[in-house]
Amino acid sequence: MANEDKTTSSYLQVELLTVTSSSGVASSASSTHSISSINTHSSSTANHANSHPHGHHSHYPQQSHPGAYHKAYHPDPEALYHDTGIDYNHVLMNRNVSVAKLYEDALRYEDGSIISSAGALVTSSGKKTGRSPRDKRIVDESSTTDDIWWGPVNTKLSEHAFLINHERAVDYLNTRERLYVFDGYAGWDPKYRIKIRVVCARAYHCLFMRNMLIRPTEDELQDYGEPDFTILNAGAFPANRYTTGMTSTTSVSINFRRGEMIILGTEYAGEMKKGVFTIMHYLMPKAGVLSLHSSANQGDDGDVTLFFGLSGTGKTTLSADPRRHLIGDDEHCWSDTGVFNIEGGCYAKCIDLSAEKEPEIFGAIRFGSVLENVVLDEDTRTVDYSNCALTENTRCAYPIEYIPNALIPCISGHPKNIIMLTCDAFGVLPPVSKLTSAQAMYHFISGFTAKMAGTEDGVTEPEATFSACFGQPFLVLHPTKYATMLAQKIQQHQVDVWLINTGWTGGAYGKTGQRIALKYSRSIIDAIHSGELKKSDYQTYPTFNLEIPKHIPGIPDEVLHPATAWKGTSSEYDQTVRKLAQLFTENFAKYQDQATPDVIAAGPKI
Repeated sequence: MANEDKTTSSYLQVELLTVTSSSGVASSASSTHSISSINTHSSSTANHANSHPHGHHSHYPQQSHPGAYHKAYHPDPEALYHDTGIDYNHVLMNRNVSVAKLYEDALRYEDGSIISSAGALVTSSGKKTGRSPRDKRIVDESSTTDDIWWGPVNTKLSEHAFLINHERAVDYLNTRERLYVFDGYAGWDPKYRIKIRVVCARAYHCLFMRNMLIRPTEDELQDYGEPDFTILNAGAFPANRYTTGMTSTTSVSINFRRGEMIILGTEYAGEMKKGVFTIMHYLMPKAGVLSLHSSANQGDDGDVTLFFGLSGTGKTTLSADPRRHLIGDDEHCWSDTGVFNIEGGCYAKCIDLSAEKEPEIFGAIRFGSVLENVVLDEDTRTVDYSNCALTENTRCAYPIEYIPNALIPCISGHPKNIIMLTCDAFGVLPPVSKLTSAQAMYHFISGFTAKMAGTEDGVTEPEATFSACFGQPFLVLHPTKYATMLAQKIQQHQVDVWLINTGWTGGAYGKTGQRIALKYSRSIIDAIHSGELKKSDYQTYPTFNLEIPKHIPGIPDEVLHPATAWKGTSSEYDQTVRKLAQLFTENFAKYQDQATPDVIAAGPKI
């Protein structure tokens, strides 16, 4: 919390407007709250500016407008705050407040908050600049324990330990002078959407989730009622390492029976976003809907493409196509009627971002957007997107309508193409391959990629990994559950499936290889959408038995085949191919007992 200078005070007349309560009685009241202004000339502020992580920063005086009033909704407290334990009489609650109000509070009360030259709110997530998957826990309780895929991804936590974390989070939140509540939705299809409530102590976190959840209308907000899930974000307060099941001072725990998620020991906002995704990964398949770690867009003819891939593979970048309508950049569901976005916004990586390479994303960074952990010029407040001094995982969260060609509402029909994106750090997977149905299942279950620097705590350079369903950290059920549902939908709707490598070509990372040019990946996807690639002549790539095109306009032919693109020795190439093939085989062994013979045969042959 930033220090507040008590020498000067201004007063804001606050009008509390109450909507109809459960008893059907509406009431209103007014009260006066003291809001301390910040003295820009205080020595403490000057000293803080010198150590600011983004560069020099001074607070601006916060003045109350004489005609301003605060409009807050206060339904029946028991309905609004359920049984979370939040003392709503002690804490000033800000429910679904405006973007401007959240800006003001972030700048006034939160260290590391600045407005960029483009108008975005620049924030700091503190020590944690990426997710902490090793600290994720799911409560082991009778109503869900038989469904959950227990293991390294989903670690068990006792109900007693969860309640200790819950109490710890509530005690912390009750000590804050102000809290923020955001009530929103996950899932654009009204038939399947769930109500998510976020309770947090930072305006930054509230604005982030305001962008990432689907924002309710005024009428929807008044009739919101109780949420299906509540997130209590006490991330500035640590977990107790001696609580059973804790391995650090960070804890992200989910209790499906209680419909709650507790965050302790990390202020990285992405934990909330991916927590909601984890919740949907459990609830949607139970409702017969396939949840997918994917982006999606739609052409003018209504053709839909799904892009699967982990962070850093290009989902957000490649789906933001000015010639197609964006459905969403990261999380989707596929129901009996088509696909729909889970989120109300986008969460784009910003490292090396430029208007030339990614104009849609660059243009979305403006007032209302949240920039995390970026470095900016101390005078002009212009962000240096090439600077990774704070983290490789610089990010921006913005409402999806900030993308000019977004499809609103974010719902469409069944896909025509599925693109599986991988980032191969070995440099031996081709830039594009057309997959058979069996190969599609094999590569979906395998989910090979390279974990990109910064996306998780402690990852500083790409490292080979296999992530089932291209989203293993967020799966709740066994991977074959999602794979079986996907196979049925691909067959039912005759979907073409492609494997695209956006990683390295010409050699391995750190050796003779270089990252495949973004313009080549875009040309490949253009050829898929035009139908030209489907008609191309193909050749078989040995060992992996993949069908790769001989020619694509705009791409040198030698780039399409890893052997001809290789810049090292032929023996190094052969060894690298065998090494990666062996890694695929070893990884798939753990799913082999539940896979069909044709899917097993679709893997590489050493």
